[in-house]
Amino acid sequence: MPALVLLGAQWGDEGKGKATDLLGGSVDYVVRYQGGNNAGHTVVVGDQKYALHLLPSGILSPGCTPVIGNGVVVDPSVLFSELSGLNERGVDTSKLLISSNAHIITPYNVTVDKVTERFLGKRKIGTTGRGIGPTYADKINRVGIRVQDLYDESILTQKVEAALDVKNQMLTKLYNRRAIATGQVVEELMGYADKLAPYVADTVLVLNQALDDDKVVLFEGGQGTLLDIDHGTYPFVTSSNPTAGGACTGAGVGPTKISRVIGILKAYTTRVGAGPFPTELFDEDGEALRRIGGERGVTTGRDRRCGWFDAVIARYATRVNGLTDFFLTKLDVLTGWEEIPVCVAYEIDGRRVEELPYSQSDFHHAKPVYETLPGWSEDITKAKSFSDLPKNAQAYVRALEEMSGAPISAIGVGPGRDETIEINSFL
Repeated sequence: MPALVLLGAQWGDEGKGKATDLLGGSVDYVVRYQGGNNAGHTVVVGDQKYALHLLPSGILSPGCTPVIGNGVVVDPSVLFSELSGLNERGVDTSKLLISSNAHIITPYNVTVDKVTERFLGKRKIGTTGRGIGPTYADKINRVGIRVQDLYDESILTQKVEAALDVKNQMLTKLYNRRAIATGQVVEELMGYADKLAPYVADTVLVLNQALDDDKVVLFEGGQGTLLDIDHGTYPFVTSSNPTAGGACTGAGVGPTKISRVIGILKAYTTRVGAGPFPTELFDEDGEALRRIGGERGVTTGRDRRCGWFDAVIARYATRVNGLTDFFLTKLDVLTGWEEIPVCVAYEIDGRRVEELPYSQSDFHHAKPVYETLPGWSEDITKAKSFSDLPKNAQAYVRALEEMSGAPISAIGVGPGRDETIEINSFL
């Protein structure tokens, strides 16, 4: 049962799409198990660049079946826009499967997300405004709309009415907005039913049968470990579980079926949105990382906050995910620095702290303790093996590996599909 989980080991945007796509040619299924169109992957194939927001990256790999699991929240308009864009570019999307238990992002979820975030003002979380959080809240409150509900108009109407009973009170009395009509929402959602039908499946059954048949299944997390609703920098987190355990609940497979957990690490650190970020840079180095690394959100278009590599976070990711391997991305971005600082610990109120503090207040006040490693100036984008890298680049990788607590089994040395050094096979 070769089941692999691949997830972000920082705050997201680590390059999961490149890693998933690299493995996509060797796996039978690629599964998104959480999140929605608030996560984005950029995948470069030859001279073509693809920006994926909701679809699994494996959709670009011929022969691979892409799956949207029950733990994902789906905006149908975004889904069909993305499918249409890929079809126009000659990508076959007919093999996509969508869980009948996945929840639908409704128009009122998007409205609630936007007005709530504006209302918070300077206390805002930094959401994408795409309705992700309110949809997960409806799921937990048991007033959510699932894909299967689109095929029973009576049930759909009852569920929309139940959800809007409270939401319309909030929209009209608290936010001074118009009430949303049940019929209008039902009509819009029912309009997607026929288009969705060819993709809808019992994906839990499909995936478990595939594993029983020794098919290779790759579970792909969106966002990153530090954005996990339970294990991230709460409240500046997403509304689901991108950590490894989320693959089990978000796809319907048992933990005993997972054989390998791969964490994606950027050779430095970035984050989008509000929240603590100990190694964030506000100087020329930070701007250089942003410019050279092309650090702009695929989905949001927002500039990413940039900082040096944080080994404390990497160790934490290893621990909470049970990581067996790392895939280190964007090593090429660091070419040209004479010295490269790496955060090895924090200073909090005069104390040296080696592990991520459990207190939110402590983490907000954490100051990075750096060790400096020698840099390199040679172009590494053509490197095909670890020995092709400059000695200082090799030493940097080995130092990060030792600090992070799991072997680095692959290294991204450029944005292209073939610009990857594989040290240990993931399969």
